[in-house]
Amino acid sequence: TRSPMKFILTCCLLFLFASCIEISDDLTLNNDGSGSLKYKINLSASKVKVNSILALDSLQGKPVPTIEQISAKIKEFVKILDAQPGISNVLMEENYTDFIFKLSCDFTNVKLLQDGIKRSIEQISKDKVNLQQEENWLSWDGTTLKRSIPGYVAEQIKSYKFEDEALLKEGVYTSIARFERPVLRFENKLGTLSKNQQAVMVRTNTFSLKENQSLIDNIIVLTPR
Repeated sequence: TRSPMKFILTCCLLFLFASCIEISDDLTLNNDGSGSLKYKINLSASKVKVNSILALDSLQGKPVPTIEQISAKIKEFVKILDAQPGISNVLMEENYTDFIFKLSCDFTNVKLLQDGIKRSIEQISKDKVNLQQEENWLSWDGTTLKRSIPGYVAEQIKSYKFEDEALLKEGVYTSIARFERPVLRFENKLGTLSKNQQAVMVRTNTFSLKENQSLIDNIIVLTPR
């Protein structure tokens, strides 16, 4: 998954990766294809730097949004996402003291989750992007889960110029996939299997992810039902 939820990246990309950051996505997938997604961005270790960036009018030639603008955009995204077919219980926690953002939602199947996220990003995007032709970053056939970073997020990360690479190396991206039955095998060499064999975690630092957006890609195969 990775990601996915570049939800907040839409309006916060200007400072997210310019700071020491912790990002995590936590996908729970049931045997019938339904499940839940949790996505968290934690900038608390760099809140002083984030506040200094927010005090600027622009950064790298792009206008810096105010907290009010960021919050309004997030609320707009949540409202749109919650109205998408197959997606429910969309919740967002916004903490502008420590700059911690937590998004969660339930879905009836991963295709509707993916389509709903695409449509929601399109509707809040100033650039009127069209993501319907984007390759799938998430697929599930009942036995095999394939996941990657969405192409539009990868392009944003790759093209962005970072001031402090040392801080990026301190940042962490964690991706977790949980299932109702045991995992048979998975392809990502950075992955670790839980003790109950029903979850796979992939972790890397944000600098490595900036250099290679496929680091958290994974193909996970479950035992037959």
